[in-house]
Amino acid sequence: MGLVELILLAIGLAMDAFAISVCKGLALKKAGIREGVICGLWFGGAQGLMPLIGYLLGTRFENYIQMIAPWIAFGLLCLIGANMIRESLSSECDTHSACLDVKTMFLLAVATSIDALAVGITFACVPVTVLPASQWLNTVFAVILIGVVTFVLSGVGVKAGSFFGARYKSKAERFGGIILILLGLKILLEALL
Repeated sequence: MGLVELILLAIGLAMDAFAISVCKGLALKKAGIREGVICGLWFGGAQGLMPLIGYLLGTRFENYIQMIAPWIAFGLLCLIGANMIRESLSSECDTHSACLDVKTMFLLAVATSIDALAVGITFACVPVTVLPASQWLNTVFAVILIGVVTFVLSGVGVKAGSFFGARYKSKAERFGGIILILLGLKILLEALL
């Protein structure tokens, strides 16, 4: 997986957090930098940590899944993407609460980053090749990139929610789902051809 695919993957994964951040912005009515940073730290931190955990789990079973790795990556990314598209068709926000307390944000951060755990498993199957370094350093780079992209998009989402309303929530989730499905298809086609 190269840099372009990695950036697209990071954007796709961040769309759930973006959508929740938009809803937070809607509930807050007047959101500032502080609220954007809080959401960004929670969601970016979780989105960065989960793929690392997934990668560590995936490397434990790498020898067993190497031959079917492209199919696993394709299946996981398509399932995650299809779920995001399904959720985008729902007309209500996942949370109506303006609450930014630790318990609420922790639960939301974990819920929005479960898909990133599955993507981390694909990193063990389909290595990241961005830096001329070891697979471990490439994975750390990928994890940091995913966290930073999610941080930025979550902060923007809070502000957008308070400014524009829910108009773009479903489109963002749909866009993220399509990106993940296309990445899964690309991985599978590269392995088959």
